[in-house]
Amino acid sequence: MKEINQKEMGTLYIVATPIGNLEDITLRAIKVLKEVDLIAAEDTRHTLKLLNHLEISKPLMSYHRHNEDVKTDILIKELKQGKQIALVSDAGTPGICDPGEEVIKKCIGEEIPIVPIPGACAMINALICSGLATKEFVFIGFLPLNKKNRKEKLEEIKNTTKTMILYEAPHKLETTLKDLKEIIGNRKIVLARELTKIHEEYIRENIDVLIEKAKELKGEFVLIIEGADKKEENDLLKLSLQEHYAYYEKKGINKKEIIKQIAKDRNVSKNEIYQKFINTDEIK
Repeated sequence: MKEINQKEMGTLYIVATPIGNLEDITLRAIKVLKEVDLIAAEDTRHTLKLLNHLEISKPLMSYHRHNEDVKTDILIKELKQGKQIALVSDAGTPGICDPGEEVIKKCIGEEIPIVPIPGACAMINALICSGLATKEFVFIGFLPLNKKNRKEKLEEIKNTTKTMILYEAPHKLETTLKDLKEIIGNRKIVLARELTKIHEEYIRENIDVLIEKAKELKGEFVLIIEGADKKEENDLLKLSLQEHYAYYEKKGINKKEIIKQIAKDRNVSKNEIYQKFINTDEIK
């Protein structure tokens, strides 16, 4: 481990914290939290409970989505003055689906040292216990809230053959499952609930079954989604461009999105597909 010491430029330590069970904190994380000058936390009240459990007393600064613009500059200034700072999220590894990524990018731009302190990560724990393919996977995080952007994202991932990982809040679970069913079909999903906590559970069902159960379920969720059938992907590549276009047109997708999806399926540029359609006059 790189030891913390006072020098001209400080270091930002990206410290992973438990996602439920407090015993999952690492020895290295405890050491760093004890030695830094300041801890930047997504929710200081939440982090204070962890620090009290570890019998650590350190200055805390709130750093979240609603103040990241201002607080990022403050943290950079402190680091440039030689302060050693630990960045933590409410749970798990900072920088993944939280504002930590912004200060990390800024540190890189300012050539401020960054050191990861590994630990718990919900998506990896859910994936390895899912029983679905782990060789290749796509992490999506939270789906967009905007309906148009949300549909575009689902259309984008629909034909990937890799295992997909989503995060979702309990009150949005049923809606998300219905949106998934509409776009990607009735796939197999593993719903990982309350990871590392007392009521940890893995529900391995298809989307239809999970939609029926969704209202009864509580807690924090990770959705591990089975990738598309490779046979279907290969069958699409056997189609002519006109047939390929008709396949997506029947699904109610607009012209622009169809061209984008065909280009992705065939691993070529959108412009190349567009030009072919113009030259053959196959799109009216």
